[in-house]
Amino acid sequence: MSLEATVEGLAVELSTYLDTNRINQVRRAYYYAEQAHEGQMRKSGDRYITHPLAVAHILAGLKLDHQSLMAAMLHDVIEDTGIPKDALAEQFGEDVAELVDGVSKLTQIEFRSRAEAQAENFQKMTLAMARDIRVILVKLADRLHNMRTLGPMPYEKRQRIATETLDIYAPIANRLGMHAISTELEDLGFSSLHPMRSRYISKAVEKLRGSHREIIEDIRGKLQDKLAERGLPGRILGREKHLNSIYNKMKLKQKSFYEIMDVYAFRIITDTEDDCYRILGAVHNLYKPMPGRFKDYIAMPKANGYQSLHTTLFGMHVNIEIQIRTEEMEHIANDGIAAHWMYKNEPTSATSVNQTRVDRWVKGLMEMRERADDSLEFIEHVKVDLFPDEIYVFTPKGKIMELPRGATPVDFAYTIHTDIGNATVACRINRNLGSLSKPLQSGQTVEVITAPGARPNPAWLSFVVTGKARSSIRHTLKSQKLAESLELGRALLKKSLNGFGTSLSDISEEQKQAVVSHNQVNNFDDLVSDIGLGKRMAYLVARQLVSGAESSESPVPVGNAGKGEDAPVTIRGTEGMLVRFATCCKPIPGDPVVGVMESGNGMVIHSDTCSRLPEDDDGRSRLTHLTWAKDITDEFSVELRVELERQRGVIAEVAKAVAMADGNIERISVDEQNARFGVVSVIVKVHGRRHLARVMRRVRNIKAVTSISRVKY
Repeated sequence: MSLEATVEGLAVELSTYLDTNRINQVRRAYYYAEQAHEGQMRKSGDRYITHPLAVAHILAGLKLDHQSLMAAMLHDVIEDTGIPKDALAEQFGEDVAELVDGVSKLTQIEFRSRAEAQAENFQKMTLAMARDIRVILVKLADRLHNMRTLGPMPYEKRQRIATETLDIYAPIANRLGMHAISTELEDLGFSSLHPMRSRYISKAVEKLRGSHREIIEDIRGKLQDKLAERGLPGRILGREKHLNSIYNKMKLKQKSFYEIMDVYAFRIITDTEDDCYRILGAVHNLYKPMPGRFKDYIAMPKANGYQSLHTTLFGMHVNIEIQIRTEEMEHIANDGIAAHWMYKNEPTSATSVNQTRVDRWVKGLMEMRERADDSLEFIEHVKVDLFPDEIYVFTPKGKIMELPRGATPVDFAYTIHTDIGNATVACRINRNLGSLSKPLQSGQTVEVITAPGARPNPAWLSFVVTGKARSSIRHTLKSQKLAESLELGRALLKKSLNGFGTSLSDISEEQKQAVVSHNQVNNFDDLVSDIGLGKRMAYLVARQLVSGAESSESPVPVGNAGKGEDAPVTIRGTEGMLVRFATCCKPIPGDPVVGVMESGNGMVIHSDTCSRLPEDDDGRSRLTHLTWAKDITDEFSVELRVELERQRGVIAEVAKAVAMADGNIERISVDEQNARFGVVSVIVKVHGRRHLARVMRRVRNIKAVTSISRVKY
């Protein structure tokens, strides 16, 4: 065994930043794990203990604290050896036991599918992360070593682990700012999934590196001279492009390999923020900067805490990409949140800001977890949030908000607060009214306009991009649907019970419970909700309540109750998710109307003369008779067909007549015409039948109009 692969080798590495007492605690954890895993082997044929040791080495490279290293040593003990969490807590303290438990995979529960097991696992990790972010650092190091030693695994398992790494773990590492781990995970995942493509790209890179060496040295020399001339401190490093990022650019941006590689990338690392901007001036003086390619991530850091100045220059007939940052920014760029432990004793402004960012992200994850119905939905929301491209927009008070690229004003509203998102009705972008579905651009000032009682629109789900917005909208719509189905179900059940000469308050709890058991639902509210959703018939449930669930005798309906014709249900016209107006006959207040129940979708309101309604008695008996409430203020769409003589300005006259009658034209189109006559289709908004009659009278009074009629399909 090489020194690197022994606990003594690790101790030497740890002695650079930990005291002897803590190193001994890590040693103790190693011997405990070695004993626990005695006799276990890895697929490669090595002793199992080599894996926890390698994970601890990775964390030591990040200079993590002793508890994380102990957890790394013990991370498979609970899962693989049957030693309980309490035993670990007794030996190594509560903190270490919690960490190990957080990292242990979830294997005890039976899952319906592989995807669900992974999603459930991820939920557990989120909970543990919220308690202690180090859980994810140990987990990432564990995954990194597993990816490095993936070779001996069977093909299917390799594919699954690599896909999961690219989908979840690499983006999490990126989100936590751990660039070094993130890129290694991406490249290992890529070479596992696409070994041929990976080999081909790496050979091409190798070949190109030789031919580029001369130009690289030349540019580096000129940059070095320029810094020396200005007396600016800075070390210059060449930057390698990673295989996975080359492949993704070729795939997504449709660029050729040589186009991507025709860029020479350098990084200049200096002492202070002030020096960064001075070096920027010096390199812009040496080569011409390309317009639109300068980005200042020092003043506006990325969501994962990354800070740097980026600029692209054109010189020596090639493009030169340069990143300028301080030593501390370099640490944070490579190790992200892990850099926080490096500076734990003397926290700097950058690391504490980075820590707050991560805390905010984890808190957001927890909120989404509470709202998601199941772990698969949660993981879908999280995946959306892991993509690192940001835009920066301002609130009206000048506060900067970070959002993913493609975010809309609705995402912005939910980022501020869920209640604001739910009550959003419009927005102003740079003080002008804007569309809620249009993606925002960096630098815009966004103001959200809310209204009390407003509710999210189901159509928003088709354009929001943040996980928080998506999960909040789904959650609110589900609650709204439940509340509406209960209200509608209660109204229909009361109506049916009236027909049997009784009311809901007369039914005893025992009768309700008997009907609940008979229908195999959890509680009475679920039964009422099913009636509102159209999954059960109110008449049948009412009959069961009156006669007892098991009774075969049918109670005798009073009057016409069996046909459902007395005590009609009142509708207010404010259509919710479960009471919709039919698009065929477009009923308006004042029209005689009936309701048709659709299984799972609630009630659809039709005019009672609609041609789509059933003709037979059985079908008719299933219809619910409805009445309109007195105080309806909503507007309803009606289509009118106007036949008229063709004259100049006649359409304007029709529009004026509608406006004079307080109508509002939604759409107008000329359908057919010949030399003398034309037919115009007008969709107007009216309050009810009386209002419609007033509109039609006004239009009919126009000289050129020969006839006007309401269109029903």
